[in-house]
Amino acid sequence: MTRVLAGVDVGGTNTKVVLTTPDLDVVDRVDLPTPAHAGGAAIVTAALGAVTGLLDTHRASLAGVGVGAAGVVDRTTGTVLVTGNSFTGWAGYGVTRAVSEALDVPATLDNDVNAFLLGEIATGAVVGESDVLGMTLGTGVGGALVLGGQLFAGPRGAAGEIGHVPGFGDAVCTCGQVGHLETIAGARGIADRYAERAGRMLSAQDVAAAARGGDPDAAAVFAKAGWGLARAALLTAGILDVTTVVVGGGIARSWDLLEPAVAAAIAAEPPVSGATIRLAQSTLGSDAVALGAAAQVRARVLEAELA
Repeated sequence: MTRVLAGVDVGGTNTKVVLTTPDLDVVDRVDLPTPAHAGGAAIVTAALGAVTGLLDTHRASLAGVGVGAAGVVDRTTGTVLVTGNSFTGWAGYGVTRAVSEALDVPATLDNDVNAFLLGEIATGAVVGESDVLGMTLGTGVGGALVLGGQLFAGPRGAAGEIGHVPGFGDAVCTCGQVGHLETIAGARGIADRYAERAGRMLSAQDVAAAARGGDPDAAAVFAKAGWGLARAALLTAGILDVTTVVVGGGIARSWDLLEPAVAAAIAAEPPVSGATIRLAQSTLGSDAVALGAAAQVRARVLEAELA
């Protein structure tokens, strides 16, 4: 019987489950609605139903389940600590315990941005890199750091939160503070900055389409977002000597609009080390979080087998 890992990406709207080989090659995947307001047990039960369905289809033996979830999590206890208002009854839920008890396999839990970065390092755009900043450009801007091959959370768990670093203008961020990177590079920020310039509100996706269609206001908004990404990379290079950045999320799909401004900003102010800064676009797309979660539980399984 084939031995497989499962990676689960729990989002506020959808949950993605991937089944992978021990080498993280995707065997199969399924997307399902997240019962986000039905509580933690319902969220996990829905995900595990998808896992067992895939196992039955492929007649596979499960070695472990990794979960990536939006919000603040305690990786040590496998518990969700804080979530946004898109979830009910998810904060405080012991995810890994529920998964392990249901399927009798090791389980891990991490923040979705951490899992995204681990996925890209394991099998994506920055394979094998030991020092990387990960950025996800969704509604907001998430960040994560791997230093020396290990996730670095910092003493208070806030390391890598590049989306909430100030110095990127004077707009009010969703967190209530002013001038954070999220205000110019997240989907909400892009829509708001375009509305300020053009006097009409469009989604970030429509702003991108307008930029490609020759709208100068839309092009300027994406140029500012690209400048912001470059500035974030330069700050990270200057403080941590980390010069590799991987960027994912919906806004990163408009890399054609972002990249010229990124390249120009980095060329204008190269890091004092003289090192080349590399900004890579995610190659795993919507699989990144689930694959990173699978990579994390793979490490746990290997540790147990070697013990």
